[in-house]
This record gives sequence, C-alpha cells and structure tokens, in this order.
Amino acid sequence: MTPERLLFVVDLAGTLFFGLEGALAAIAGRLDVFGVMVLAFATALGGGLVRDVLIGAIPPAAIRDPRYAIAGFVGGGVAIALRRVVARMPVAVSTGLDAAGLALFAVSGAVKAHDVGIAPLMAVLMGTITGVGGGTIRDLFLARVPAVLRVDVYAVAALAGATVTILGLGGDRPRAVSMAAGAAACFLLRVVSARQGWNLPRIGRP
Repeated sequence: MTPERLLFVVDLAGTLFFGLEGALAAIAGRLDVFGVMVLAFATALGGGLVRDVLIGAIPPAAIRDPRYAIAGFVGGGVAIALRRVVARMPVAVSTGLDAAGLALFAVSGAVKAHDVGIAPLMAVLMGTITGVGGGTIRDLFLARVPAVLRVDVYAVAALAGATVTILGLGGDRPRAVSMAAGAAACFLLRVVSARQGWNLPRIGRP
C-alpha cells in the first residue's frame, strides 16, 4: 500500500468511527433522524475541515472528496439501524468508539501536516486539533461543555498519539509503523484513563 493510500484509509476509517460516535451521541440526546445525520456529519468531518483550513489545504479534502461525507453518513445510518442495540450498549463501547476515532484522526492529521512541510511541533498540534475538533462540534450542537474541556485525558491522548507519530516519522521509521504506534498510544491512553478515572492536576481555589 502506498503512503498516500495508507493515509487515506486511516483518515476515512476515522471519519466512519466519528460519524458513528456522533450519531450515537445524537440518539442518546433524543434527536430526530435529521438531527442524528447532521451530528454524524459534523462530528465526522469537523476536525478535518479545521485542520485543512489551517494548513492551507483548500478546498478541504472533506469537500473535494465525497467519500468522506459518505463515510460520515454511513456511520449515522448504522447507528440508526442499530438504535435498539445502541440503547442497551455499555458506556465502555461508546468510549471505545470515541477513542478509536480520536486515535485515527490524531495520527492522520499529524501526518497530513507533516507531509506539507509543517514544523514537527505544529504538526503535532494539527493532529490534536483534528482529533478533538469533531467531538467539540458535536458537544456544542448538544449544548454541553466540550469533552476536550471536561475530560482531562482526551486532548492529551490525541497529543500523545500525534507526538509518537511525528517522532517516528522524524526518526525515519516506516510510515505504517509510526502511524500504528501513534494510534495505539492515543487509543490505549484514552481508554485506560477513562476506566481508571485518571485526571490532570486542577488549578483553582483550595
């Protein structure tokens, strides 16, 4: 598989996962069918759109290539079709889906920024923005504080995954290995932190 094809597959998989996760959040919020599909689309494509605008990839890939929108809508359709199963789904499954989308987007966003010559630090930040952007838009639509602000090890997990990926690419590691390592780091950190209740130190009044 060529590097370009690998990146596309990872990006599209992240879009599908976030589309599904956004739709599940919409169903839990008791939105109608249209609302579910809108939230699936916004969650799936939001982070990538913001990243592409910031790195100057205009028009964004999500606009140029209809397969991204299709993947987001497929995620929404799957959630609607399986809504009875979704209603009984453990929280751990939803967390896993969110972690998978976060990991895939953090990695693909970092690699895309790296490929256009963005400095390593900024490439890491672009990966983080890609990972948390869709979830932030989802939460704003649902009128709740975005997870990136209330779940401590969320943006940090995306940051870790993007960092591992960029370090691997900078060390001349194979692209597939670097991306797999970054995705694994992000996914495991997010899932384990959610299970263990890990939090960052809070700054405030004693």
